Amino acid sequence: MALTETSAPHGAVASDTPPKWRVEARGRGSCLVLSGVWLSHDAALPEFSGDVAGIGTVLTCDTQDVSGWDTGLIAFLWDVRRSCDNAGRVFDVASLPHPMQQLLDLLPDNAAPVLPARAKKLPFLESVGVKSIAILAEIGTVSGLAGRTALAAYRSLFGKAGLRRSDLVSDLFNAGPSALVIVGVVNFLVGAILAFVGAVQLQKFAAGIYVASLVGIATVREMAAVMTAIIMAGRTGGAYAARISTMQGNEEIDALKVFGISVSSYLILPAVLSLVFTMPFLYLYGCLIGMLGGYIVAISMLDITSLGYFHQTIIAFGIGQFIFGFIKSIVFGAFIGLTSCRIGLKAGRSAADVGIAATHAVVIGIVGVIALDAVFAIIANSVGI
Repeated sequence: MALTETSAPHGAVASDTPPKWRVEARGRGSCLVLSGVWLSHDAALPEFSGDVAGIGTVLTCDTQDVSGWDTGLIAFLWDVRRSCDNAGRVFDVASLPHPMQQLLDLLPDNAAPVLPARAKKLPFLESVGVKSIAILAEIGTVSGLAGRTALAAYRSLFGKAGLRRSDLVSDLFNAGPSALVIVGVVNFLVGAILAFVGAVQLQKFAAGIYVASLVGIATVREMAAVMTAIIMAGRTGGAYAARISTMQGNEEIDALKVFGISVSSYLILPAVLSLVFTMPFLYLYGCLIGMLGGYIVAISMLDITSLGYFHQTIIAFGIGQFIFGFIKSIVFGAFIGLTSCRIGLKAGRSAADVGIAATHAVVIGIVGVIALDAVFAIIANSVGI
């Protein structure tokens, strides 16, 4: 008869009878015989050796000599069950008392994986370097995405791209006519605020007529393009990121790749083209509405005529200011479309990741538009516009 026995360590303080276990050969299998008091707070609890090579195909359990137990015994039995499963043996728990069986069934088959230790915080310079490399890599990825989208746009002229007209028309409507109300309201209020602030100050110098110049130049050169781009980043850019990240979570992007459909032509190209086409017209619309807001405030507060206001507005700036704002609006539209689609493509696959992608698209879109506007301001100052 094969016999393996392990008891509590010598000298440990145990409750009443020390916990012991041994394996006995019985018939064609083996039996795990337990005895003593098995309490979890007892430091003398023995451990299962894990060597089940010689126990046969079935291991039963005998707990008649166990005088007391709690979860400490259940943890021991769980180790036994996992050792038997790993060795291809059967641990028969039918002979265990019903409470033991119920508690043992609550435990998983395998132990929970050990979580990796938290990464150590990098030194300041190293952290800046890592983040800088990540930003440059992301810029390269977006640039590559822009190149593939431009190539898809060129191929679409000859009908060789996967662009669907229905998608383009739908995106054009959502990015254009559907945005007229909010673009008009915001630009109207911005023009009115500029006129109000200018009127308060210029009245002190009897130069109230120059409110028209202030509103016209500020609206055409900066505010209409920037405010319209910020609105589209929050309204349309976030929607694009949420839509593509939802498709990512539903594995629709994977399905397109499996069927050999270009994501750049099928998804990104309609989104980018819709913003590139509609942003210049929304910019012109914003200019007119902004100057209308300034006109209403100026006429209400200042002693000037409508004809004088419009005359001062026309002579305040030339066609070059409109062309400059027109170009800015096109660049803003392309930037919002590309970054929003890129954020949607790299999003996770859970429902929470959809909201995170939409938030990132809005934040990056707004910050990027303001940063690009600063670059355009430097360029305009260099060329004398």
